[in-house]
Amino acid sequence: MTLDDYNSFCASLPSTTHVVQWGGAHVWKVGAKVFAIGGWDQGQQLFVTFKCSDIAYDVLKEQPGLRPAPYLASRGMKWIQRQTSQSMDDGALKDYLRDSHRLVALKLTKQARRELGLAAS
Repeated sequence: MTLDDYNSFCASLPSTTHVVQWGGAHVWKVGAKVFAIGGWDQGQQLFVTFKCSDIAYDVLKEQPGLRPAPYLASRGMKWIQRQTSQSMDDGALKDYLRDSHRLVALKLTKQARRELGLAAS
């Protein structure tokens, strides 16, 4: 996945905003809450970090090319970083990004979800 692919996909999700911060990372948010971070390893490979369910975290953290997200996972948060497509192709990554968006949106207040035009599930 290229940076353009990553940014285009995240932009296609409902009510998202984009900011470049933390040393050039492309950060995507829903309701001002982060759901995806795209950055680089030594300026070469695009690493993508996303929130996931507890079960997905337990499975994914053991797969080649994936790891618990630096900083976030060390604080008990269930975030995974894809470093290579070895265990997760781009289609699967998009599914996880979509789910990360959903998980983060669900943590917003009902009023915030309503104001963003998101389903009040």
